[in-house]
Amino acid sequence: MNKNHDASDGIDDALIAEATAQLNQEIKVLDTWLAELAHAATSDEESMAAYQSYTDMRASRCEMLSSLANQIKGDGQSA
Repeated sequence: MNKNHDASDGIDDALIAEATAQLNQEIKVLDTWLAELAHAATSDEESMAAYQSYTDMRASRCEMLSSLANQIKGDGQSA
């Protein structure tokens, strides 16, 4: 097939770069929030729930980042 058709089959490089940057930024923010909660003087039920929620959100972002990296690898192998 021609090169233009191949490019339309995968995710646009600019979109991949933007998504990667966004996910990395979100992970950085979540890391900051987690550190603040970990160093907080109190650990009430609300803080513990927030910590668990942020931990889950961070794990989700990391999984998305990994999936995106696998998508890039998959596209690179088929090119």
